[in-house]
Amino acid sequence: MKGTILLEGLEIECIVGIHPHERSEPQKLFVDVELDRDFDAAQATEDVEHTVDYVDLAQALTDLAVRGRFRLIETFAERAAEMIIETFRADRVGLEVKKPAAVPRARWAAVKVERFA
Repeated sequence: MKGTILLEGLEIECIVGIHPHERSEPQKLFVDVELDRDFDAAQATEDVEHTVDYVDLAQALTDLAVRGRFRLIETFAERAAEMIIETFRADRVGLEVKKPAAVPRARWAAVKVERFA
């Protein structure tokens, strides 16, 4: 049985951006993730080893963003989707990365990606 795991509004503070002030001061990103995978083993055993530990997923995304010091949220989104497919055995990943401080008077600028294993 296929299912979708959601993680919404993950707040990550990291260096991200192209402008000089963005390269020296951390800022917030908000990340929403959908990942599809098989739920059969997880529901049969109720063992987290057969699914995704949400805390591990959040930590992996945070570590990637902080270590990456990305200039573009597009790059972070692509690398995050690749990592989720490989590390968390996802069949499909939908990812949205929101950058609130990107544009004055806008709630945020954002990118969305969808990738398949």
